[in-house]
Amino acid sequence: MQETRTVDIQTLINEHPFSLFQWLVFAMCFVVVLMDGFDTAAIGFIAPSLLSEWHIGKAALGPVLSAALFGLACGALLSGPVSDRYGRRLVLTLSVLLFGAACLASAYAGNLTALTTLRFVTGVGLGAAMPNAVTLMSEYCPDGRRATIVNLMFCGFPVGAAVGGFLAAWMIPQFGWRSVLLLGGAVPLLLAIVLAFRLPESIRYMVVRQQRVEKIRNVMARISANARFADAFVMHEPFSRAAGHGGMRIVLSRSFILGTVMLWLCYFMGLVIFYGLINWMPVLLKEAGLSPQRAALVSALFPLGGLGTVLCGMLMDRFDANRVVAAAYAFTAISVCAIGQAVGNIGLLVCAVFIAGVLMNTAQASMPALAAAFYPTAGRGTGVAWMLGVGRFGGIAGSFLVAELARRQVGLPGIFAIVAVAGALACVALVIKQAACSSAGAQVNAESESLAH
Repeated sequence: MQETRTVDIQTLINEHPFSLFQWLVFAMCFVVVLMDGFDTAAIGFIAPSLLSEWHIGKAALGPVLSAALFGLACGALLSGPVSDRYGRRLVLTLSVLLFGAACLASAYAGNLTALTTLRFVTGVGLGAAMPNAVTLMSEYCPDGRRATIVNLMFCGFPVGAAVGGFLAAWMIPQFGWRSVLLLGGAVPLLLAIVLAFRLPESIRYMVVRQQRVEKIRNVMARISANARFADAFVMHEPFSRAAGHGGMRIVLSRSFILGTVMLWLCYFMGLVIFYGLINWMPVLLKEAGLSPQRAALVSALFPLGGLGTVLCGMLMDRFDANRVVAAAYAFTAISVCAIGQAVGNIGLLVCAVFIAGVLMNTAQASMPALAAAFYPTAGRGTGVAWMLGVGRFGGIAGSFLVAELARRQVGLPGIFAIVAVAGALACVALVIKQAACSSAGAQVNAESESLAH
């Protein structure tokens, strides 16, 4: 009787060099995240043109600017459970198709109501795409490089936003503001076609859902030729008995609920800082005595942090990931507080804003990788997506917080000190999560099972 050859998929991925096929998956997910950044920021690029062409006031743009944020939250919250049920590939492809079509349609909007509606729909697609790209990519990564690769992929978001700014500066004077939305819609539609034909399903998802062994073998063989001769595939994972319960029940189960809430709190607080300062720092610095041009230039330093994100991923793979990101949030709190103290000295102010921006963006961009590593395959899509979805409300809260502090005429050092508290709370949340994970370690090992097909 012929012996059955069984392959542990994660062991094979860990032991085999990162293949050209895995880099292809990375490239497709990177472009998804890049276009996510482009389309998220697109409304900011065209806002001045809307004011002049449609003869409206700044207040009238409020609903248009916030519509995508609400859409992002809704898309993330809805897409997670769907991806855990129907697969990452399907949800990611449809979400790219949705935000591409909605962005393209936005170019033909004739009034604010239509544009606001289409921006919300665009946000739903964007909110669904990001967590599924993170989840799918993380499930093709070796354990020792997962955070580094996912963080590198996440760098596509600020790159997309920055490239969008440069393109918009050239395109709007030449072709008008609608050209930015046409480009932001056409590229994702073409990308959706590529994803439909070339993007594979998550290998870990296929094993958990016990799909046909031939289908799994065909994908694994593109990573390593050794998989061609396998008769069965196995994956060892904690809490795998929960696989049949669905992503929502796993994420909210007794084993994961504390870590889930801490991830939500941490990401929420991070976006309180990010959006609160991105939206209000130019105004605050101008009122503190800087010229409008200098205030804008200094504020533009804050969104930087791509290189720090990759370095943080490398540290997360080498040391305890919770402690690494918690430390980044702690230093973020200190540096944000320092901004308020450095306003009188332009040199110190530039340094404080730049350092705060690098630390803030590094910590925040590392959170999806941290969440992806925390949840088992059957609940990973929901876990990552819900963290991103709940966190979006932190962005809304941050803008309102700074607006209220300014209305109450709180001094500049006081405003930045209060905002910095959010970084401290994010740090504490991850410390609690790390402690909870350590105490649950024995239970995780006891409940670890082998999934085979």
